[in-house]
Amino acid sequence: MRTAQLLFGLCVIVLVSTFGSLAEAACTGVVAGDPVRLAAVGTGEAVSITFLGHASFLIESPEGVRIVTDYNDAIRAPETPDIVTMNNAHPTHYSDSVDPGVKYVLRGWDPAGGVAHHQLEYRDVRVHNVPTNVREFGGTRYNGNSIFVFDTAGICIAHLGHLHHTLTATHLAELGSIDVVMVPVDGVWTLNQDDMIEVLRQIGPKIIIPMHIFMQATLDKFLTKIGDLYAVRHANSRTIVVSRAELPVSAEILVLPGR
Repeated sequence: MRTAQLLFGLCVIVLVSTFGSLAEAACTGVVAGDPVRLAAVGTGEAVSITFLGHASFLIESPEGVRIVTDYNDAIRAPETPDIVTMNNAHPTHYSDSVDPGVKYVLRGWDPAGGVAHHQLEYRDVRVHNVPTNVREFGGTRYNGNSIFVFDTAGICIAHLGHLHHTLTATHLAELGSIDVVMVPVDGVWTLNQDDMIEVLRQIGPKIIIPMHIFMQATLDKFLTKIGDLYAVRHANSRTIVVSRAELPVSAEILVLPGR
């Protein structure tokens, strides 16, 4: 009897520890099932997302915090960001020459060979990363990429970076509930398109923004493959403003102009 009680106690400790760590890792914005809408510029609690090109986006919080994803030398935002994220895949995803005005530089890999770990809170923005692996000629570079998650205005945004594989249950738990996802769709340098669509089904976001496109034919192929699963909408502007509200009720692909 005493042995059984001890085993039960250990199980409770393990479960509490596990769920506690997952709760801490989860994005603290919208819970699963809550919708988002594209709001008019000027709405109070809304986040602005601008496609700068390739895999770089400018994310602006309601308090004016600026974030640039996959910050690099070729593509820069019109104004110096407060936070930049990078991934160690190609020069179009990172830079060794960061503007001195940038307050926080978050690398998706550990240059020392360990595992990158970021939990940043700055004003009305929270950022954390989920390390993933990178496929290379002749092998795998473990923890060479990070999915970065941005929590602001009640919206959880995930940038998949240079993702090379589908996600495990641990990855999904660390991501939390995601509303908007930027997804590479080239199908060659990152994960193939069929498996990338499976990743989107794993994550279950409301808004899917293609990136890492290269050619129109590549984008068209991706949209054809995914068109039966999600509605496809083409925006007229590189910038959208997203707030937590009632739309879209169903998930959609939102194609922003540019490459």
